[in-house]
Amino acid sequence: MRPQAFLIAFLSTLVISLGLWAVAHPSFSQKGEGFSFALIGDLPYDNDQIEKFGNLTDQINQSDSRFVVHDGDFKSGTDLCSDEVFAQRKQLFDRFELPLIYVPGDNEWTDCYRESNGSYDPLERLEKFRDLFTQGNQSLGKRTLSLSRQSENSRFAKFRENVRWSYGDVLFVGLNVTGSNNGFGRTPEGDAEYRERNIANLAWMQEAFTLAKQNGDRGIMLIIQANPNFELEPAERTGFNDFLGALETETFNFRGQVVLVHGDSHYFRIDKPLLHFTHEGIPPLENFTRVETFGSPNVHWLRATVNASNPNLFEFEQMIVDANRSRFSI
Repeated sequence: MRPQAFLIAFLSTLVISLGLWAVAHPSFSQKGEGFSFALIGDLPYDNDQIEKFGNLTDQINQSDSRFVVHDGDFKSGTDLCSDEVFAQRKQLFDRFELPLIYVPGDNEWTDCYRESNGSYDPLERLEKFRDLFTQGNQSLGKRTLSLSRQSENSRFAKFRENVRWSYGDVLFVGLNVTGSNNGFGRTPEGDAEYRERNIANLAWMQEAFTLAKQNGDRGIMLIIQANPNFELEPAERTGFNDFLGALETETFNFRGQVVLVHGDSHYFRIDKPLLHFTHEGIPPLENFTRVETFGSPNVHWLRATVNASNPNLFEFEQMIVDANRSRFSI
């Protein structure tokens, strides 16, 4: 074969191969294009769940998901917060073929002061989390997505865990909002950390809504670990009031759909609990949806789909991993 003919044949084969790979492994989505992704959280909590987490990982890897979002708590609230546990969980996450985006939970740092957790300094554990899980501007997983980090702004240089990424018509935003009252109300040191992080979180969320409006996005998905306790009185959720107030204001002024994904209370649900904190007499915001993911002991996942033809934009499907079914299941 002539060198020129060989080169043409080689390039043609390469283009076809890359095209097939892109179809099988899409890494981006155009405006208006539908796509699906996986939502998980509060997993794995023990050795049995580590095995089941492998089943879950395999199923997600074989799905049509574009990426995976884990909304925090990669261990139980009574297990050690040791470097070894952190490294082990990182290895589990590395088994995902897809990009994995992870936001920290209270079991990773806020609650690590507990004796059963090893009596760690929560602030030191937060820095350990940042060192291990937030390096570079790529997601976790064998294939990665590019992420924008709040730390790119020198004013918020330490908050590498606060991320966002665009996909299709949706802006995705990860925030370090954790259980145990968002780390507020236990110690003076914890309260000081909360106040600084709260300012960063509110700024990151408000900036995201502004960006989504500018980009013409039809939806925003916010991912946090904590159940912010919509149903409680303000005096009972002091660590979340600022967040909920800002969320309500931004959602009220956004024409698209807003979804808040969280874990924490291990109670799978999809509802519309955002009452008006600043606009009394108005019904709950219809363009707001709360999704709480499956969590221990249920090692399953949610398949989320962005469907441009659906006025609600977001659709959710329970994905029960057969191998992980309870022995009491029918």
